[in-house]
Amino acid sequence: MRKKKLKIVLPPELPPEISEDEIEVSDEDLQFVNENRDYAGFVSTLDTNSITNLLYFLRHVTRVADVKEDALESLYERRLQKKSLEKANDDDGMQVDPVDALPVKTLDGELYYRTLSKSSNNGFNEDETGGVSDDKGADQSVVKLTKAERRAKLKKSRKEAKKQVKEIVPNTVDVEQLPRAEVLAEVKEDLTAEEEVQRKKCKLAELGTALLADPEANIKFLKEMLQIAGDKDPDIVKLGLLSLSAVFTDIIDLRIRLPTEKELAMTVSKAEKKKRYYEATLLSAYKAYLQKLISLEKQYTFQHVAVRCICSLLDAKPHFNFRENLLAAVVRNISSPDDAIRKLCCSMIKSLFVNEGKHRGEATVEAVRLIADHVKNHNCHLHPDSIQVFMSLSFDDDIGRSSTSNIENNTNNKKSKRRNFKEPQDNDKKRSKRELLKKTRDEVDAELKSASFTIDKEEKRMMQSETLSAVFETYFRILKHTIQPTVAKSKANGGSVVGAYGAHPLLPSCLKGLGKFSHLIDVDFMGDLMNHLKRLASSSNSNDESPCDNCLTVTERLQCCIVAFNVMRSNLDALNVDLQEFFHHLYNLILEYRPGRDQGEVLAEALKTMLCDGRQHDMQRAAAFIKRLATFSLCFGSAESFAALVTLKHLLQKNIKCRNLLENDTGGGSVSGSIAKYQPYSSDPNLSGALASVLWELSLLSKHYHPTVSALASSISSMSTSHNQVYLSTVSPPEAFADLSLERESFDLKSNVRKLNPKRKRANGFEMSACNGTTSDVATLADEEKLRKKLSEYFAVMRDISENGRLRRELDSTTVSLQLYEKYKQQKKRKHVGSKSKEK
Repeated sequence: MRKKKLKIVLPPELPPEISEDEIEVSDEDLQFVNENRDYAGFVSTLDTNSITNLLYFLRHVTRVADVKEDALESLYERRLQKKSLEKANDDDGMQVDPVDALPVKTLDGELYYRTLSKSSNNGFNEDETGGVSDDKGADQSVVKLTKAERRAKLKKSRKEAKKQVKEIVPNTVDVEQLPRAEVLAEVKEDLTAEEEVQRKKCKLAELGTALLADPEANIKFLKEMLQIAGDKDPDIVKLGLLSLSAVFTDIIDLRIRLPTEKELAMTVSKAEKKKRYYEATLLSAYKAYLQKLISLEKQYTFQHVAVRCICSLLDAKPHFNFRENLLAAVVRNISSPDDAIRKLCCSMIKSLFVNEGKHRGEATVEAVRLIADHVKNHNCHLHPDSIQVFMSLSFDDDIGRSSTSNIENNTNNKKSKRRNFKEPQDNDKKRSKRELLKKTRDEVDAELKSASFTIDKEEKRMMQSETLSAVFETYFRILKHTIQPTVAKSKANGGSVVGAYGAHPLLPSCLKGLGKFSHLIDVDFMGDLMNHLKRLASSSNSNDESPCDNCLTVTERLQCCIVAFNVMRSNLDALNVDLQEFFHHLYNLILEYRPGRDQGEVLAEALKTMLCDGRQHDMQRAAAFIKRLATFSLCFGSAESFAALVTLKHLLQKNIKCRNLLENDTGGGSVSGSIAKYQPYSSDPNLSGALASVLWELSLLSKHYHPTVSALASSISSMSTSHNQVYLSTVSPPEAFADLSLERESFDLKSNVRKLNPKRKRANGFEMSACNGTTSDVATLADEEKLRKKLSEYFAVMRDISENGRLRRELDSTTVSLQLYEKYKQQKKRKHVGSKSKEK
């Protein structure tokens, strides 16, 4: 048999090797892979090492087993010739159509490009130039581009695009570099600004620590701290002001007296020169600091910090130099619309009035004078706290009396003169020695007096008299301004009658002060004061729809009545004033009282001062007030009713004949008096004829919803007209009002509910139904007690829930406002940075 000729198979031809730098992956390929990641799991399981080894073997191994080298070379040469022929045929015969270069998709899903032969392409060109085209060139065939060719074509187009971009970019580089440079410069400035702020903070801390450690050696550091406090950054300014305040508060000791020209001309020691330099530097720096504080106090940004520093310095060192300037700044802000500043200044003034040992009372006199001038300059249109600080003043009771020490000193001087007259005259040496000793003693006493904070009794009495005169001058000015007609007020205020705090905001504080210091008022001014109080108490407003600017409220008129009675009782020996008009005003004001508008505490105080305290009243007037208070108790709440009933009971205890009002006779009480018929709308209590009436209101008040009021009304109704009964009143009207005020009112309602039969039986079965009703009432008592407890607990919980809701709403509003404020600060900071960059 013939041997079969073995067919030689050459290794397959590999694609051209491409470097990794030339491989480019498009965004569409990446998107496709990411969307179909679940289908690409097999790629992670491929053995890359074996594939790499196989490729290396195929590229570098050219031998074939059992084949000679000559035959193998001839086979490779034939392969190359075949490739070159195929390439030549492709180049000669086919070309992509330049007109229709879009690919065509076959039914198998493959993409092909339409191509033309070169002859047809030439004919096409000739046709464009006017030549005749060949019909054979119209035959179309399809040639598929390889992946490598497409990749090379895409790479070429991208390179051309990059070249075009590079030609355009150099022109725009200069334009783009400018904003980048500006941004970098701004960033550098911000970094350097933060470093500078931190450096200044550290510098302030170092200087302050050095001054506190050794003030005399480092006193020159005060000027550096003042320079830092004058920085443009507001935060640095605030830190500088607070640091200087702490330093001055610590190093300031006694009041500094600068040397005179004669003392400067004298030769002194080095220690004295060093001391003089220290005091002069400290005083000059302190003066510059105060000037800066007063100038910044008028600016809104630094107002809080400046006022705080001024108050701290004045509180710590009220005896030091430039106290007048500090006091003027504090008094100027004592009526500030800012609550924080106003409260800070008021507390500072009160601290000065209470702690007079720090300044020997001199600052008190100056502060009161400044406040009096402040009230005068603003025509009494200030915040009530401006004169409320006067309530912290304290005066000696014997301030108006003549001092007994002067009389004793005068008698001692007379005795010494007599002794000196009787004694024989000494020689000149002894006399000069005695005069020298006396002079040295006087100098030592003067130095000790200036160094110590204790003041002499005479000086204290003089300063207190000056303070008291300034206080009463302010009070009388406020009273005159309140009585002043509306036209005069409008002229004084520049056309406006009602200020920011009301028509007469200082009157309540003025009346409280007059009531407190009424025992110190001079007798010569008592008559004028009582006339003013009468006019103020009678200034009512008859028309509620159109309120008068010059009219007072019920509370203010009641306060006028209270002050008048206090003044009268404190000066009972020196005054002879008829208070009948004030009783008329109180009698009418009881009906004008409104719980929501007026203050119940003031009404209770007026009832105590005018009706409970003092002597026994006239029978007609007492009966009129008893009847008016009983009517008043029916109309208002439990607190007002309880205070009125306490006053009513007190009047019945004092006036025994008025107890006839408790008798239920036909036609009125048993003692009718001169007026036979009761006049409830009479403005004069003496002409009301209340003795002809009966206290029928007590029967209704005994069924009041509040158990305390009902119990008191029942006890008053059970009072007898006999003369030998003694009733002790242990509760005053103000205490009664405070006990049952709305804030403290917590009680269980008195349940007097009886179970009624809806279907009553006839007369023959009525007794059985009554018995059943009584047994059911007894059975439900325990249930009613439990129900009352549960209801009280439930309403307490509901009050707590409502209070918590209100507090949460307030918290939410405050947080929102704080967030808005932070956003506003950030926007303001950005605008500030933008304006700086624009200026640069």
